[in-house]
Amino acid sequence: MWPMRAEMKNKTTDRHAFLTETPVPKLILKLSVPTIISMLVTGLYNMADTYFVGRIPENATLATAAVGIVFPLMAVIQAFGFFFGHGSGNFLSRMLGAGEKEKASQMASTGFVMAVIMGVFIAVTGNIFIKPIASFLASEDVSELTLSLTETYGRIILIGAPFMMAQFVINNQLRFQGSAVYAMAGLLAGAVINVILDPLLILALDMGVQGAAIATVSGQITSFFILFIGSRRGENIRLHWKDIRINGYYLLQVINGGAPSLFRQGLAAISTMLLNRAAGVYGEPAIAAMSIVNRIVMLLYSALIGFGQGYQPVCSYNFGAGLTARVKEGFWFCVKWGTVFLSVLAVGCFIFAPEVITVFREDPEVVAVGKVALRAQCCALPLSAMVIMSNMMLQSIGKGVKASITSSARNGICFIPLILLLPNIFGLFGVEITQTAADVLTLAISFPIALSELKKL
Repeated sequence: MWPMRAEMKNKTTDRHAFLTETPVPKLILKLSVPTIISMLVTGLYNMADTYFVGRIPENATLATAAVGIVFPLMAVIQAFGFFFGHGSGNFLSRMLGAGEKEKASQMASTGFVMAVIMGVFIAVTGNIFIKPIASFLASEDVSELTLSLTETYGRIILIGAPFMMAQFVINNQLRFQGSAVYAMAGLLAGAVINVILDPLLILALDMGVQGAAIATVSGQITSFFILFIGSRRGENIRLHWKDIRINGYYLLQVINGGAPSLFRQGLAAISTMLLNRAAGVYGEPAIAAMSIVNRIVMLLYSALIGFGQGYQPVCSYNFGAGLTARVKEGFWFCVKWGTVFLSVLAVGCFIFAPEVITVFREDPEVVAVGKVALRAQCCALPLSAMVIMSNMMLQSIGKGVKASITSSARNGICFIPLILLLPNIFGLFGVEITQTAADVLTLAISFPIALSELKKL
C-alpha cells in the first residue's frame, strides 16, 4: 500500500506545483486552449440546429423561429447545469488548493447527483406542461404552425435535460481540477455527433425540427458518457456513491459558487423570451433574425469565455493556496488580451454583417433585421472582456453575492428594463439595439465591483 500512497502524494504535489508555480500567462494559455476549443464547440453546437433548419425546403423561417423560441428553455437547463457545475467546481478547486481532498471528493459526487435529480425533474414536468410552456415562450403573434414546431422541438430537448446538466457538471469539475483536455474531449465528441446527425436527420431523412432536436440530445448523451469516463482517468476525483452528502453545508457551498451562473444563464433565458416576444410583434422573420444574431454573438463570446475558464482554476486554486498576487496578475492578463481579441472580431462582424446573416438565412427580411442588430452588438462587444473576467474572478474566489450582481447585470438588471422600454420608443430599432445598451450599462456596474475586490487582494 505504501508505494501507492507515495505515488498519489506525488501526483497531488505535481498538480499543486503546476497550478501555483507555473508563470501565470503560460499557465492560463495552457489551460485555456482546451477550454476555448470546448466553448467554440459548444457555440457551434448551439448554431448547428439553426443553420440546418434554415435549409429546410418548406417553412424554413418558421422552423428557425421555433428553434429560437425554444432556446430560453435550453438556457434554463444549461443554467442549472452551470449552477451545480460551477458551484461544486469552485469549491472543490479551493479545497484542493488548501489540501482538503476529502471535502473536494464529497462535493464532486454531491454536485453531480443534485444535477441529475434536477434534470429528471425538469424533463418530466417540462413534457407534461409543454403546451403552456411553448405558448408562454412564443409571442401571441406567431402562427399555429410555428407553435406546433416549437412544441415538437421542445419535447425532445427536455428529454435530454438530465444528460445535458450532468455533462455540464462533470465538464466544469474537470476544468477546475486543471483537466481541461478531458473536458474538451467530452464536448468535442458530442458536437461531432450533433453536426453529423443534423444534416442526416433534418434534410436527408426529412425529419425537420424533430431531427434537429434528436441530433442535439444525441450529442449531449455522447458528451456525458465521454466526460464520465474522463472523470475516472488520471488524477481526477472519482465520483462515488459513498461520497454523496446532500446536506445544508454542501448545498450552501453550491449556492455560493453556482448562484452567479444560475442568475446569468437563468436571466439569459428570461431575456431571450422577452426578446422573442418583442420581435414577434414584427413577425417570424424578426424572431428568426434575432435568434440568428444571438447565436452568432454567443459564438463570438464563447472563445472569450473559454479564455476566462482557463483563468478560473488558476484563480480559485491560487486563492485557496493564499497566492493572491497570481490571482490579480491572471485577471489583468485576461482582460487585456480579451479586449484585443473581441475588438478584432467586432470589426470583422460589423463590416460583413449582411454576409454573416445570409449564411443562416437568405430571406431578405431576416437579413435586414439581423444586420442592424449584429452591427449594434459589435459596437459594445470589446467591453465584454472586463465584464466577463470580473464575474469569473469574483465567482472563483467565493464572492457569491458580488458575482451574482455582475452576472445578473447583462441579461437581467440592465437588459430586462431596456427590452420593455426601448421597443415602445423606437419600434423594431429598439429591439435591435437593446443588448448594446445593456452591455454599456453592465460595464458601469461590473468594473467598480471587481476593482473593490482586487484592491483587497
